[in-house]
Amino acid sequence: MNRSFIEALRHHALEELQRIPKSDLHNHAGRGGSIAYIEAWSGAHIDPPNRPFDSLRDMQAWFESNIKIHCRGLEGYIKRLEAAFAQAQADRIEVLALSFGLDEIAALGGMGGFMRTVGELQKQYASGTLFFPELSLDRACRIEETLPQIEEVLTYRWFTSIDICNDEFAQPIRQFKPVYRRAKAAGLKLKAHVGEFGTADDVREAVEELELDEVHHGIAAARSVSVMHWLADHQIRLNVCPTSNTFLRTAESYARHPLRKLYDHGVPVTINTDDLLIFNQTVSQEYLNLYQSGLMTAEELDGIRNTGLRYDVHAK
Repeated sequence: MNRSFIEALRHHALEELQRIPKSDLHNHAGRGGSIAYIEAWSGAHIDPPNRPFDSLRDMQAWFESNIKIHCRGLEGYIKRLEAAFAQAQADRIEVLALSFGLDEIAALGGMGGFMRTVGELQKQYASGTLFFPELSLDRACRIEETLPQIEEVLTYRWFTSIDICNDEFAQPIRQFKPVYRRAKAAGLKLKAHVGEFGTADDVREAVEELELDEVHHGIAAARSVSVMHWLADHQIRLNVCPTSNTFLRTAESYARHPLRKLYDHGVPVTINTDDLLIFNQTVSQEYLNLYQSGLMTAEELDGIRNTGLRYDVHAK
């Protein structure tokens, strides 16, 4: 138990929270920095979103018109990666899992250039952070066309985990079995975005079909006691993003977030940012939001913080 973390929450001391080790295990790299960092670089004034989003498409439209417009081309993309590592350093993120898509690898000239660029940024801006890169696939991708690219990427043995993101309903999760078999053989941790918009049964199905080690989001599991018990029994951790959930209307508020029910049923959970350049809440702020809302006690949140710090790079 970290008394400093507990007291910082009780005194609503954000600056003190920022000095205490934490993890961020659900973070899309190109969106993982702070709005203030991009403002300082670009000279632009960027107002954070002032309303919930109607959909992922609506969220993406906001990102395009408010963030990417100031971070154009390759230079802008690299600056956003820099911002993600700088944010990890500023918020004392000691364990960081950043996800990258195949298009991002291609933008930097393939795996060689990609690894060099990301490695240099991490060394320069977050050298004290344990960094675990994650390969992220689009749920709507053409799997047969994507497989050769994935197999090539896996030969570099650089990524430590794999994920599927975006529209949960684009195609059945079982379609990704060939990809996940290859990823498992390569020693990657297996994760997927599921149960953010779908059902509790979708969460269990994804874990069983793809043999997942962790789930990104997964909050729909809170609608089923049997699924929560199953996740707890199998120690399947959910990497939860409270502000993302409230802005995408999958959680009513911090005070009524499904995290409470998941925690009470013994499901391992962590607290993360998802897309900080959109949702504008750091990991420290996420903890403080949950505490101030009355959802969790300071001691419970400290336990969740420790769960994230015990990140194991190896699959089960």
